[in-house]
Amino acid sequence: MKKTGYLYEESFLLHETSSWHPEVPERLKVIHQGIEKAGLLPDLVPIKAFRANMRWIETVHDKNYVDRFNDACISGVRVFDCPDNQMCGMTFEIAMLAVGGVLKAADMILKGGIDNAFCAVRPPGHHAERSNAMGFCYFNNVAIAARYFQIQGGMKRVAIIDFDVHHGNGTQHIFDEDPTVFYYSIHQHPSFAYPGTGRDFEQGVGKGVGFTKNSPVLPGQGDDTYRLYLQRDLIPAMEQFKPEMIIVSTGFDAHMDDDMSDIRLTTECFSWIMTHITALAEKHTGGRLLSVLEGGYALQRLGELARNHVTILLNGGIDVH
Repeated sequence: MKKTGYLYEESFLLHETSSWHPEVPERLKVIHQGIEKAGLLPDLVPIKAFRANMRWIETVHDKNYVDRFNDACISGVRVFDCPDNQMCGMTFEIAMLAVGGVLKAADMILKGGIDNAFCAVRPPGHHAERSNAMGFCYFNNVAIAARYFQIQGGMKRVAIIDFDVHHGNGTQHIFDEDPTVFYYSIHQHPSFAYPGTGRDFEQGVGKGVGFTKNSPVLPGQGDDTYRLYLQRDLIPAMEQFKPEMIIVSTGFDAHMDDDMSDIRLTTECFSWIMTHITALAEKHTGGRLLSVLEGGYALQRLGELARNHVTILLNGGIDVH
């Protein structure tokens, strides 16, 4: 059994959106309940979140943006940068806490205290650009973690694998010109799927060309397409890049019961995806893997999806369900 870290803080529930908003505190509640009811908590190493040092935030985000976000929360602004970004007076501090928790997990992995981790955080992060909040996201948690692994851990090749149903525009753009971070995303495109980026010809810019790979999936597709594309695109890319660390943007919103997309994945396919990603970590990184929650809005499914996800991490890539 692996030493798997688990980050969950009730403080993350203090980020309030609105009654109609899909990104609600209940998401984390049902995730935690699913893990707890499965009897997994005693097997997990708890991770304590701390407020992130601004130094790490500014490896990814412009200082003016950080100040603008903080000022908006202090001023009681309820919408920030776009209508999707509903927030409250606590949102800046909770976003700082989420980043700090993710970096604590990263630090524990670097020091060998844990092999891998699942970070059940909110607000999510992969849509956040250098200078703009987008799509429920304010700080790009996985991008900051990638820089942390490089600076603190001396890692020269970090891979970010994003299977949220929405393309991680922020993560891609942050590393567009960077050949030391490989960004892979499988997501719905086109149709109403937000944010409209992530086409297959987007492969990076300048020195970063070849270090971005997108697998856009047409609406209505399901397990077979995801299995095909991941085997065709992701696995060969990792074989060539040979990452020293894998970070996963974990979104559960491609599930057939999730109203936020037209993709029709089953619960079993999510387990298949994570089993293969964990196997990639076993092969390339010595099992080091950091999973960070992004989307997923079907409250009736999140508990079982998180339970399976954590079980696979604990078992080093073996799906026991």
